[in-house]
Amino acid sequence: MTTSQAEPKIVVWSKTGCHFCQEIKTYLETNGHTYTNLEVAGHDELRDILDAKYGIRHVPVVEVGQGATYTALLEPDLEKLQHLLNSAQTAQSV
Repeated sequence: MTTSQAEPKIVVWSKTGCHFCQEIKTYLETNGHTYTNLEVAGHDELRDILDAKYGIRHVPVVEVGQGATYTALLEPDLEKLQHLLNSAQTAQSV
């Protein structure tokens, strides 16, 4: 039985001037994915959240999921990002 084909929600934690952050966002845009960008520059409370969730304070971090279930990519690896996106879409279509 197939459920909703909705795209997974994507959240990108980034900062202006971060080359790797821009690479991730360009990749998502080029491949037709919409995302929410959380700008951490000047917002130490957002870095505190990253620290609490993942034990890191650096960006980029990409979270992909739906509802209350998200998986995070903690490194700027486009191949791993594509795998994560594919996995999230497959899980939603089952």
